[in-house]
Amino acid sequence: MNSFLFKKIDNAGLILFRTFFGILISLESFGAILTGWVRTNLVEPTFNFSFIGFEWLTVFTGPGMYAYFVLMGVTGIFISIGYKYKYSMLAFAVLWSGVYLMQKTSYNNHYYLLMLISWIMVFFPANADNSVDARKNPELRTNKMYAYYKYIIVLQLIIVYTYASVAKLYADWLDFGFIKVLMQNKADYFLIGDFLQLAWVHKIVAVFGILFDLLIIPALLWKPSRKIAFILAIFFHLFNSIVFQIGIFPYLALAFTVFFFESQKLRNIFFLKEKKHKEYSLAIPKHKTIIIGVWVIYFLFQLGLPIRHHFFKDDVLWNEEGHRLSWRMMLRSRSGSVSFTTIDKITNKKTRINLNNYLTKKQRRKIGAYPDFIWQFAQHLKQEAKEDGKDIAVYVKSRVSINGKPYQPFIDPTVDLAQEKWHHFKHNNFILPSPK
Repeated sequence: MNSFLFKKIDNAGLILFRTFFGILISLESFGAILTGWVRTNLVEPTFNFSFIGFEWLTVFTGPGMYAYFVLMGVTGIFISIGYKYKYSMLAFAVLWSGVYLMQKTSYNNHYYLLMLISWIMVFFPANADNSVDARKNPELRTNKMYAYYKYIIVLQLIIVYTYASVAKLYADWLDFGFIKVLMQNKADYFLIGDFLQLAWVHKIVAVFGILFDLLIIPALLWKPSRKIAFILAIFFHLFNSIVFQIGIFPYLALAFTVFFFESQKLRNIFFLKEKKHKEYSLAIPKHKTIIIGVWVIYFLFQLGLPIRHHFFKDDVLWNEEGHRLSWRMMLRSRSGSVSFTTIDKITNKKTRINLNNYLTKKQRRKIGAYPDFIWQFAQHLKQEAKEDGKDIAVYVKSRVSINGKPYQPFIDPTVDLAQEKWHHFKHNNFILPSPK
């Protein structure tokens, strides 16, 4: 174990990844402003759907979010060049965690992965070489690192891809029905729109998606298959970038591949005038037990969170409970309709809520299909009434369609959602059973 985790190895992969990572998060931050993502999700809404328990973060939303994202973009530049790296990396990790938790109207698994990797990188010596910090402080400079830094990244990627592959083993993916739904709104794409509607393309996408996620990390680890795996990874991630337009995630995934190639090869390609790497001896850190303990606990959570939905009542595809933080990536399409009615408990006056008065168009598309959105908005109505000195009940009629199937009743219309508590780790009984 000691020789595996605490052997000193070449740090070329980590240094190179820091450079790519900084560039990508800077592009993500500035791009979010330029594409209108910040305006749509964090400036225009008067009510934000945060992660439950983090409602206090919404005090930061509004026009100030432009400066917030500019600051993140600047920290990305600093990370890339290795300037005040520890402070810059910590600042980005905190700021991005805030973005992730303060809104979920635009949710992608790569936002979650970006948060995890940011916090991991805070504890990595990624500024030990080819950085402004190392030039200013020669004592910091080294071309070696503990082997466990590399293995932490590799294990995190194994978890992400393996869970993503296993999650695809369900009926709508295996009969290619979901892929058809996924591609329908790509029909107007230039040149490839009609191609993406072909049934045989759907079959290839479905099968390749499962096999790629399951095998890509082992294939990158095994030297004989590494180059082929890298070429397939380029094709896979560029396809996803062009067709699904999911931001920096495809390029972040490609950046991770630097951890799988020989360090000397990376130095020959990316680092000029580098001396040939030499082997380093074992070096056991003083707090070895603490280091191992912390990372064991971290990975136990990473292994446990994606399977928690198996301990809930009903199917996660229906009730969404346990879907987030579980690498269930691009697995389903949901749409829904919802209406809210409040009843004043003193006067018995019924009021039908006009969602246009509260939510943006994008939020209205989301709220009908997701139970936590529905519950949060009911709590918002309750709090709004309380501030007006009223005590109300909130009832909901909701219908949901999954993967283009017929709409089905989703929320129990007889339950007063204003009185319900949200349960993170067990089933919420106001969600109706999935249709048989």
